[in-house]
Amino acid sequence: MPQSVHGNKRWLALIVLCLGMLMIVLDTTIVNVALPSIAADLGFTETSLVWVVNAYMLTFGGCLLLGGRLGDLYGHRKLFLGGITLFTLASLACGLANSQPLLICARAVQGLGGAVVSAVSLSLIMNLFTEPGERAKAMGVFGFVGGGGGSIGVLLGGILTNQLSWHWIFLVNLPIGIAVYALCLALLPAARGNAHGERLDVAGAVTVTAALMLAVYAVVNGNEAGWTSVQTLGLLFTALVLLAVFLVIEARVQHPLMPLGLFRLRNVAVANMVGVLWAAAMFAWFFISALYLQRVLGYGPLQIGLAFLPANLIMAFFSLGISARVVMRFGLRLPLAVGLLVAACGLVLFARAPVNGNFVYDVLPGMIMLGFGAGIAFNPMLLAAMSDVDPSESGLASGIVNTSFMMGGALGLAVLASLAAARTGAMQASESATAALNSGYHLAFLLGATFAAVAGALGGLLLRPKPPGSVDEQSVAGNRDTAVAD
Repeated sequence: MPQSVHGNKRWLALIVLCLGMLMIVLDTTIVNVALPSIAADLGFTETSLVWVVNAYMLTFGGCLLLGGRLGDLYGHRKLFLGGITLFTLASLACGLANSQPLLICARAVQGLGGAVVSAVSLSLIMNLFTEPGERAKAMGVFGFVGGGGGSIGVLLGGILTNQLSWHWIFLVNLPIGIAVYALCLALLPAARGNAHGERLDVAGAVTVTAALMLAVYAVVNGNEAGWTSVQTLGLLFTALVLLAVFLVIEARVQHPLMPLGLFRLRNVAVANMVGVLWAAAMFAWFFISALYLQRVLGYGPLQIGLAFLPANLIMAFFSLGISARVVMRFGLRLPLAVGLLVAACGLVLFARAPVNGNFVYDVLPGMIMLGFGAGIAFNPMLLAAMSDVDPSESGLASGIVNTSFMMGGALGLAVLASLAAARTGAMQASESATAALNSGYHLAFLLGATFAAVAGALGGLLLRPKPPGSVDEQSVAGNRDTAVAD
């Protein structure tokens, strides 16, 4: 593929791929703003409403690894187009849904399509851009979409729900999906899968997908069912057993779904560990700070979206320009460590935000630091996750890092939300309801800051400076002038 696409056409293809990815990222958060309207319209109870979110997370988290491997076997463009088609049709079904079962089933199909798109987009970008400077710039664009799309979803969800109706948060995907499909056909050449002659490891696919889906199900329902309940512990134990079976299968099968030797590549292993912790911190920032703005400061949906705008703009500035130059100059380790440590400081600032907080003094500084940290760190983390990997396994590596993000974010958010709720309950006897709520959020922010700091330390200390089989840092630094000139 890289030999077939040249010049500006690659950058146009990147924009289209990021637009498709933005649809997926937006959909993980845009729904949250519209949940009260959906509940009122379709008669959801408080308990059943959670499945509007959980049905998506369940299939999304469970099918990322499978989607990445299918892309390696049968062609990344083919799988990307299939995922966009599935996601767009499911969005139409969601937008037209007039009953609870139809909406929940359509959301599950959306998650499946989103998993396929997410798993292969990174591989397509890595194959399009092979020169170190251009790849760093392209990954900066992709990193901005991944890091900033969620908070844009809150703003867009508020506008669409307030001005039109909740149906439009799904129907808006239709013209975007159709445009992305048509432009991908025009800009990306057809290419066969890289893993020629291999067959899909069906047993491995079934066991690992079932394990991940059970784990996601246990996590997203942990607060409701109880973390020490028979249901939660039983599901997690079953997921671990299936994961062990999967590892046994992968060690013996001729063409494994996930070659275990991949984790002997230090940068792959370290980047995924960092991804799990960073995702937990990112989810803590985005979701818990949105709750703080809504429940403590009394912000409406549109105000919440505008409050995140400074962080989005800073992420755009760093991800789309500065981050690539920093990677060219300093390699992967230093930018990753500095970015995550600055983000940790931003979360610490949120952990001191008072009940009667002021936006300029108590919200904006944390948003600025988190925007800076995310903008700098996201690019080198993704590059590290893919740097040691052979092209025939790029889809798998992409699926793994996306799975790490999904699982880390879901697990981290569930644990932090549970601990915050416990702190709030313990403080209600001695504090007002709002102060108790804020105390719980403070705990979640502090733990998120700890996750980000540990992730930064791991990345700074353990990433290999000169990965075997890839461009070393001196070579990368030597190409920085070319990247800047482009």
